Amino acid sequence: MRIKRITPHSGIARRARLIAVASGLVAVSAFAVPAANAEPPAPTYSAAQLTEVSDAVLTADVGGTAWHVDKETGRVVVTADSTVSSAEIAKIQRQAGRDAGAIRIERTPGKFTKLLSGGDAVYADGWRCSLGFNVRSGSTYYFLTAGHCTDGAGNWYTSAARTTVIGPTAGSSFPGNDYGLVRYTNSSISHPGTVGSQDITSAADATVGMSVTRRGSTTGTHGGTVTALNATVNYGGGDIVYGMIRTNVCAEPGDSGGPLYSGSSAVGLTSGGSGDCTSGGTTFFQPVTEALSAYGVSVY
Repeated sequence: MRIKRITPHSGIARRARLIAVASGLVAVSAFAVPAANAEPPAPTYSAAQLTEVSDAVLTADVGGTAWHVDKETGRVVVTADSTVSSAEIAKIQRQAGRDAGAIRIERTPGKFTKLLSGGDAVYADGWRCSLGFNVRSGSTYYFLTAGHCTDGAGNWYTSAARTTVIGPTAGSSFPGNDYGLVRYTNSSISHPGTVGSQDITSAADATVGMSVTRRGSTTGTHGGTVTALNATVNYGGGDIVYGMIRTNVCAEPGDSGGPLYSGSSAVGLTSGGSGDCTSGGTTFFQPVTEALSAYGVSVY
């Protein structure tokens, strides 16, 4: 009888092959498990859906909110101030219905307000604001400021005593927009085409990431960047404005109407926001190019 001999080396080889096969199975299993347990990809939303969600936020009508479409993430970013409750956030999400997942909620300290108060700078009969940009049409000179400043205002004055008149309100658009126009009728008042020491020679549309500076009669000069465009802001009480520039530049009451600029280019007019210039905040601006076009005036 012939006996087949198995050498130690052949046994070792067989075990090695078995181990290799087993290892291969483990390796396959190791790759298969994460694939089986992976989270599904986040849903994507069309431009039409994002528009519908923005409309839903508007319909919810929660004061103290602002929102814009973030094209990079494909979401509607809703910024809520400290007055907005969890129930009101839920109301916004319910209004968006099945597309509520397209909403990203961000909180900001303080309260969204139109930045209006008493003090110095340019004065209406019952309040003060900040002069935005001096502009002209032919040989007639004006200044731009916020529409919530000119809303209901007659003459404007240089001081709280209201003894030296600048001129009357010539145009006003608020809510919806937030710009107004005042005509210079007092020839003794100079109206240079500058913001402080900065000469303003042109107007420009804002871009996300643009470096900007704001000047106001309450807090002076502060800088920052543009963080979003085409934002809608609900100040409450039906005061809703559209197409605003969102920034991380601080502002306080009385800064309303003041200029936002980048170098020698006029960019916006201070509308409102939250926070202050001690802790920081979020401030929204009316695009100045829209106001210039509406009134047929230009910076100089």
